[in-house]
Amino acid sequence: MFLRALRLERKRAERSRKLFVLMVLDLATPPQKRDAKNPLSRAVPAILSSIRETDIAGWHQDQAALGVIFAELGPADKKTILEALRGKVSAVLQSSLKAEELTGLRVTFHTFPEDWGDEETGLPIEKLYPDLVQRDESRKVPQAIKRGIDALGSAMALLILSPILLVVALAIKLTSPGPILFRQKRIGQYGVPFTCFKFRSMYTGNDPRIHMDYVKQFIAGNNGHGAGAPNGQATNGATKNGNTTNGAVYKITKDPRLTSVGRLLRKTSLDELPQFLNVLRGDMSMVGPRPPIPYELEAYDIWHRRRLLEVKPGITGLWQVNGRSRLPFDDMVRLDLRYATTWSLWLDLKILLRTPQAVFSGEGAY
Repeated sequence: MFLRALRLERKRAERSRKLFVLMVLDLATPPQKRDAKNPLSRAVPAILSSIRETDIAGWHQDQAALGVIFAELGPADKKTILEALRGKVSAVLQSSLKAEELTGLRVTFHTFPEDWGDEETGLPIEKLYPDLVQRDESRKVPQAIKRGIDALGSAMALLILSPILLVVALAIKLTSPGPILFRQKRIGQYGVPFTCFKFRSMYTGNDPRIHMDYVKQFIAGNNGHGAGAPNGQATNGATKNGNTTNGAVYKITKDPRLTSVGRLLRKTSLDELPQFLNVLRGDMSMVGPRPPIPYELEAYDIWHRRRLLEVKPGITGLWQVNGRSRLPFDDMVRLDLRYATTWSLWLDLKILLRTPQAVFSGEGAY
């Protein structure tokens, strides 16, 4: 019941954009070293008697970790709120427990929304997202099969497509100066950063602000689609570079940074082929949400981030075979979340079978 309440509180915070704090009180010693004296039996009643009626308390881990959700915390900044809560909880425990009992307890505080930019090694999901941990535990066998398919499929793809990879590499090298591969930092599942590989489709030394400005405006809904459109509906508009379309697209339609070969690679999605290396390494999957660039993540609304928590990013996905870049950003995210909640090996197979048609049709590719 408590974990369900925590999940619902996350959803409320996504809508209200109001901070809440999760406190977890558990034993500092590992299970194999614990004795019959359990300081939790004295600490839990002390905490429960000191919290507000509106705070939600329950077992974060049955009979092993107490969780308390502190919501409606007022306009104070996060640092001030955390200092006040730590001080209050510390005072309650010190007045109720002996010194040796205090050393056997551990109290941690976790804020939602989290500061994704501060995590170079990814988010610790065990506390704020225990439901996802439980779901992944229940999917262990099919997830292992999915990883096996990814490893085998990416290795076979690199082998079978090696002649095409060689031709593309030569075309890039002979038509513009610079490296053949483009390496870019992307954000993977749970916020873990990794280096994404692509064939270089742009001139070297280009200004990334063109894409940064465009994508941030698109996500915010200022290019005709996205979070800013009322009720998630699309409105007609023009792209940043002046190209009028029936609606905004996720990519710049006439990007001046592209080389002549790069324009063809983008149109045919051949620039994505080196990402089979990322799949082989385990950074990505064959099927999943597209991994964002860090500056894209900065423009995300809170609920958009769920697409990076639910599943590992992939080369192709549900939105790629349902309109690709012509979909409004909010609809892209909704399709990614639908994929995560309805995931199965059969769904992956259907998406993989539909991907060639989406690629060869060229719709939404720029």
